[in-house]
Amino acid sequence: MKSKSPESEQYLSASNRITGAIVLVIGVLGLVDVVLEWRTATGLLVGSIIAIVMILAYAGLMRPSVTLSPENLLLRNHLRDHLIPWSKVTGVDVTDILRVHTEANRFRAPGVQLVMRDLRKQRVGGRKLAADNSLSKADFVVSRIETLQGQYSEQSQGDVITGWAKPELIAIGVLAVVAIVAAVVR
Repeated sequence: MKSKSPESEQYLSASNRITGAIVLVIGVLGLVDVVLEWRTATGLLVGSIIAIVMILAYAGLMRPSVTLSPENLLLRNHLRDHLIPWSKVTGVDVTDILRVHTEANRFRAPGVQLVMRDLRKQRVGGRKLAADNSLSKADFVVSRIETLQGQYSEQSQGDVITGWAKPELIAIGVLAVVAIVAAVVR
């Protein structure tokens, strides 16, 4: 489902990516410790659980993104991907996260989200928002989607394609089976 166009733009939450990277580094350190010190069925069980938590952290924090290309709009959510041709997009807005509207559905995209601190500042009207606040970033993504929708809606045809994040789900399933077998064997 990746776009092959060199003109693609990808938007995602930098703070979520940083948090996800920290979780993954801690998980790798835990796995290294299990491999070096704990080579038993219980170690296999613990290692499988750590790996499952790492995959869930990746899926929850690092995977969500919004990719714009001349052909379509790709929304990567935690465990699902939505490939939306520009001709199907009827609108876009931001509540707490980006929402893309089609005639048949509304798709939420956690790759572009608002920080609650910025929403409170805007609502109260007190202190000024920083120049790089989440509201202005989200507004920029909304304007880019609206611009590309107007530009490519007649060229881009097809249906909305929704698919699961198969590699992540398969890895979680395999690790869960390994953890269950290790729990039974120990």
